[in-house]
Amino acid sequence: MARRKDYMKPRKKLFKREKQLNRSAAGNTLLFGLMFICGIFMALPLVMIFNNALKPLDEIYQYPPKIFVRNPSLENFTDLFILMSGSWVPFSRYILNTLIITGFGTAGHIIVASLAAYPLAKHEFPGKKILFQMVVLAMMFSYVVTMIPQYIIISYLGFNNTYLAVILPLWQYSMGLYLMKQFMEQIPDSLLESARLDGAGEFKVFSTIMMPNVKPAWLTLAIFQFQQAWGQQGTGFLRSEQLKPMQYALNQIALGGAARAGCSAAVQFIIAAIPIIFFLACQSNVLETMATSGMKD
Repeated sequence: MARRKDYMKPRKKLFKREKQLNRSAAGNTLLFGLMFICGIFMALPLVMIFNNALKPLDEIYQYPPKIFVRNPSLENFTDLFILMSGSWVPFSRYILNTLIITGFGTAGHIIVASLAAYPLAKHEFPGKKILFQMVVLAMMFSYVVTMIPQYIIISYLGFNNTYLAVILPLWQYSMGLYLMKQFMEQIPDSLLESARLDGAGEFKVFSTIMMPNVKPAWLTLAIFQFQQAWGQQGTGFLRSEQLKPMQYALNQIALGGAARAGCSAAVQFIIAAIPIIFFLACQSNVLETMATSGMKD
């Protein structure tokens, strides 16, 4: 044992010396400097949106434009509230429509993507590779390319001018399926086999073993899908004013011309603020589960 300990000592010193060589002060300084510069560029649009919402009209049209507001005011939000209260459809109806579309669209996509990813990740069946290749291929097409096929399918099903016309397309994004499948493959098969030996069925294995262990994946997916669903306006599918979401109403207000520039700035702030708040609410859970969910056979 003495020889073994003497043999291990120089190796530990060597590892520490290698770590010190790889983590130089100059390299860390350069890395953090680049990250700081990138962070400023990424945060600048959000800072401008927040400041523009508090600017009076004379500062909004000032040239050259200023990033920070000099005379902050809530007049833009007051004008926006007056315009919304004058709508013949109550603004609370637009908010309710947005909550229905966003909630069911996000939750439904997580459920559908997880159920479809589980057999692709943990089961063998004919055509598995072809199906997964189709999922990867579908990620190459943008939403604009699939608009016409989606409209034809929704019309054929008879869901036009209903909530389902907007919610169902939110369930079929291939990015969520790809993310869940790749993350589920990291779960050890021995964990699932032990649950099956204890008498658990496939649905119980999926709901009690697989989904809790891939919590980082579906929380991350919820953030992206919430942002996608929050921006839906329902154009092309929703004709009734009673069914249209808040995004549509806010954008119509913002398109009122130069006189509504202040309201437009307030609209941009509201549209950007809600997804950011949702992200901040889920961020701690994502980081915590990412740090504690490492598993090995």
